Order: sequence, then structure tokens, then C-alpha cells
Amino acid sequence: MYRKRPKQMTLFENPVGFMGARLEPDNRWVKMAKLIPWDAMEEKYKDTFENQDFGCPAKPCRMAIGTLIIKEKYGVSDIETVEMIRENPYFQYFIGLPEMQNTAPFDASAITWFRKRLSSDIVAEINHLIIDAATHEDPKPPSDAASSGGSENKGTVILDATCAPADIHFPTDTSLLSEAREKLEGMIDQLHAPSLGAKPRTYRENARRDYLRLVRSKKPTRRQIRAAVRQQLNYARRDLDSVGKLLAVSPFGLDDRMIQYLSTIQELYRQQKEMYDTGTHRIDDRIVSIHQPWVRPIVRGKQTANVEFGAKISIGMYDEYSRIERLDWDACSEAGDLIAAAERHLERTGHYPERILADKIYRNRKNLQYCELHGIRLNGPKLGRPPQDKSLYTEQKRQERDEAGERNAVEGKFGEGKRRYGLGRVMTRLQNTSEVAIHVTFLVMNLEKWMRDILFAFFRVLFGWSQVKARWSLECAV
Repeated sequence: MYRKRPKQMTLFENPVGFMGARLEPDNRWVKMAKLIPWDAMEEKYKDTFENQDFGCPAKPCRMAIGTLIIKEKYGVSDIETVEMIRENPYFQYFIGLPEMQNTAPFDASAITWFRKRLSSDIVAEINHLIIDAATHEDPKPPSDAASSGGSENKGTVILDATCAPADIHFPTDTSLLSEAREKLEGMIDQLHAPSLGAKPRTYRENARRDYLRLVRSKKPTRRQIRAAVRQQLNYARRDLDSVGKLLAVSPFGLDDRMIQYLSTIQELYRQQKEMYDTGTHRIDDRIVSIHQPWVRPIVRGKQTANVEFGAKISIGMYDEYSRIERLDWDACSEAGDLIAAAERHLERTGHYPERILADKIYRNRKNLQYCELHGIRLNGPKLGRPPQDKSLYTEQKRQERDEAGERNAVEGKFGEGKRRYGLGRVMTRLQNTSEVAIHVTFLVMNLEKWMRDILFAFFRVLFGWSQVKARWSLECAV
């Protein structure tokens, strides 16, 4: 069940609210707590509970979301996050505690339940609320002028895509088959009972020796790799047959998690056997981790890593605030996100964007026709031959160069997420919690951007008033 908490008391009116410690109103966590629309978040969080009248009361929405924001900002583990909250009164105020306490407000395992309770859709909606509050925009119905395109178009949308790598080791065919074989051996040990007679032979020592012989070779040849794959396939096939027979007669059985592992290993064996028989290294929905079977290889073509393993995310930037347009675990083309991003911009603001700045992959025929129909200018070179007028051609090249510089903002946002936050290596182990962690990363970056905007606005007002005061003093002196 879920019970709505009363609003947190004002600690600045009650100096002894936190065990005699008066919190400073200029602290960044106090300022951020005032900016976040907690009440609107709680309405969306409350809808995730099927039964709101019975059961043990859940943790408040502010505690769940605030904890995830603190964890993502500092990039620490769940256990370290709880310790930081226990030691810091500002963190305790940020998550909504009425007074400071020396004990942990919850166990570290509760953070996993926070991520499970907060789906990626809910976090995305919360991120939209924060962006709307930061940009002072409210969702508006599309107008007739916006529907027909033309002069009503306003704003700029910057689109790009990247990969958020998962926390898995680099997969190879032999390592995956060896890991699957070890899991199957554990299942055989669990299913076998003394009353069933002799335990099925697994040849685990020989299989381990064959695997180590390959991985310890500095430069294995293709023939050696293929022979090692064939050996591990044979060991895995024997173990799969043994597990199937034991499941039919064993009195113990397997729990749901091991059943899921078994299903994943069966699909992994089918894929590896098909690739071995056909002599290829490509197959649809290829499994690269038996612990996270939803992770797929994403070919990026980068200099540092040609292939990454994780979720592919496509984002759109509006006034330097970023939204996730699509999050997919399969390798997909980001060119299909342009139309959807423009339509969502229409739903939120009531008009189409004036410009869309994107990479060359977005400049396909369908997107170009869509942009021309709705009066949207898509950056990049014009179709056809360059104009004969050299001044016009020079102006077009200058505009392309300037817009390419503007598009660097989205690359900087990816760099910020991967270097400063957890976007460079998603440490969560479940599919839904990984998606929530990725969404929370962009939520935190938008909050930081909002705080910087407020700070810069304050300095602009301060320095502007200083200049007016200095000029007024000079005129009085004259």
C-alpha cells in the first residue's frame, strides 16, 4: 500500500529540526529540493501501487527518487549511498526525513526495490516535468498553424544516439560456452539425488582444461578457436541432455532463476551450434551474456571500441535539456526517431521545431520529405548541385559549419553522462533496473543544468546591478 506523506516541515523556521543543526538555505541540496516538483512526482508514483489500502506502507516517493538521484550523482554503490545518507543531514533533508537520525532510514537492498518500483516510463515522465519547470513551458495542444507547418515553427531540436555499455566482460564464443557449461554442471549437482543412482558424467575437468588451453594461448589460430568451440559445444550438449533427463525424475527441481538460466543456455547453444555449422559469426538476437540475455552487440564503429554491448539510446536536446527519445536493447537505426521526436515536440509545445540538427544518418528520403512538408529545416548540405553563386555557396558552407558546431552539444552531453555519471558502464543487473538507471542519469544531468542556469542568472543580475551602481556613482560624482 502507499500513503501520501504530509509536506516536509520548514527547517529554517525550526532551527532545532535536525538535532540542533540549522541547515543553510544556500546549500545546493536544499536548493535542488525546492526546485523538484515532488507533489507531481508523487501522483505518478502512487499509481504504480495496485492496492493502496492494504499491506505494509511503502517508502515515500521523495525518499525513493531522492535516493536514486544521490546515488547517480556520486556514482557509488547502494551500500555506500545508504552510508552517505546516514552521515549527511542535507541528504536526509533531500529525501524528505522530518528530522536527522543516526540510523540508516532503510536497508541498501531497498534501493533495488526503488528501481523496480520506478519504471523507466515513470522516470521519463518525471524528467519531462523537470524540463518543463526549468524552461517554464506547459504542454499545449497543437494549433492549426503548427499542423500545417510554416512560420509557426519555433525552437531547435538536436538528435543523436549512443550506446550505454552494460557491466559484462567482453564475450567470446568459447567463454560463453564454458560459462554455460559450468552453470549446467551446477544444475546437475543440484538435481541429482543418491536414490537416482550414479551421477551423470560431466567431464568437467577435461572441459576446463580444454578451455584454459585456448585462453592461455597468446595468439590462437582460427583452427584452434574452431576446435575449442566444437569441444565446448559437445560438453554443453551432453550436460543439456543430462539436465533434461534429471528434471523428469529428480525430486528436487530448479527454482525460477535456474529455469531462466536453463532457457537462456538452450538458446545460446542453438545459436552457437548454428553459427558453427554455417561458419558465420552473425545471428539475430545474439546472446552475449547468460546473466543479462537481453544485452545485444551494438556496432558503433568508434576508434576505441568497434562494438559495444548494452542499450542503444537516442536522445533529443531542447534548450540544452535532454530527453530520451528511445531506449532499445537491439541494434536499431536512429534515423527512425526523427519523425517521432518532431511529433513529441509538437505535443509538448504546440508547434513543430524550426530546425533539427542531426547526423548524416538522419538525412534519408523519408525524413527529408517529412521536414519539407512541415517546414522544418534539417541541417546538412542541400540536395543537388551546389549553387553557381559563390557568395551563396559560401554562406551555405558557413551555415553548415555553424550548425555542426551547435550539434556538438549533444556529444558533450554523452561525454558528461559517461565520464561524470554512470552512463559509461551500467552496473545494474536487471533489464528494468538498468533502464531506470539510464533514465535517472539524464534526470540528474537536467537537474544540474537547471541549477547552473539559476546560478548564472544570479550572477548576471548581480554584475548588471554592479555596473548600473558604478555608472550612477560616476554621474553623481560629476
